[in-house]
Amino acid sequence: MSIRLKVHLSLFIVSLIYAGTFTIAKEVMPAHVKPSAFILLRVSVAALCIFIFHSVTIKERISEWTDIKKLFISAMFGVAFNMLLFFKGLSITTPINGAVLMMNTPIFVVVFAAFLLKEKLSIIKISGILIAAAGAIMLMGGSKFNFSTETVLGDILVSLNAIIYAFYLVYAKSLMKKYHPLTVTLWSFFFGLFLVMPFGASDFMNIQWATFTPSIWAAIAFVTVGSTFITYVLNAYALRHASSSLVGSYIYLQPVLAVFIALISGKDALTWVKALDILIIFVGVLLVNQRQDKEV
Repeated sequence: MSIRLKVHLSLFIVSLIYAGTFTIAKEVMPAHVKPSAFILLRVSVAALCIFIFHSVTIKERISEWTDIKKLFISAMFGVAFNMLLFFKGLSITTPINGAVLMMNTPIFVVVFAAFLLKEKLSIIKISGILIAAAGAIMLMGGSKFNFSTETVLGDILVSLNAIIYAFYLVYAKSLMKKYHPLTVTLWSFFFGLFLVMPFGASDFMNIQWATFTPSIWAAIAFVTVGSTFITYVLNAYALRHASSSLVGSYIYLQPVLAVFIALISGKDALTWVKALDILIIFVGVLLVNQRQDKEV
């Protein structure tokens, strides 16, 4: 399997996991685990998984102390701040608003990549991102989303999260090229654990573990191992071999996959409008991907 195909497969798996995360996470949060405690749980379990896997397979060390500072910054933007802002924002705004605002991430990725990595801003790449964004917004509800005064704080927090995560995708790329993706991810979660601990320690201590049913434990395992450990590792691998713009553009596949998950579970029906929205998203991602072929 070629590296290019592995990159796209990795990003597809990430989008598929994220597509099911919000529905599955609702089984746990906030009824059984508060948002801040859930973040601490996610980071703790993922850090442990990465540490064990890295110790057995990679065993790579950081060669320069100056990179420790970069890894700490990566942890701030890629692990701590983006998780805290997103979960807090999502608790205030609506799911549709949150999903629509996260569609801004690839646009900010293009901007940061142009300034920090000197990636070229081609008309095709920009057009692809905007086309995919339009399709994703329509698929997530079109005119149904409403940015009212009651959700404005949550909308702002989710928007800040989109900007912060976009910066992480660009900033971490140089580290991914210098070190193994697992090494960068390990240190990011190591620092991230200490950054989120003050916010979630109190709620974490109040978790009633004895009340958890097997389905709750399964949901926790999916979110902590699947949507945290596996997704960060796969994203790190993709960042090592592809442009930040391509990695960011795959966020547009999440609503598409969410629709398919809803169809399979019998919770939604496919209409011609949804089919058209999905086609628009694929056209947009294809335009970004065509510019990427020479880079992967």
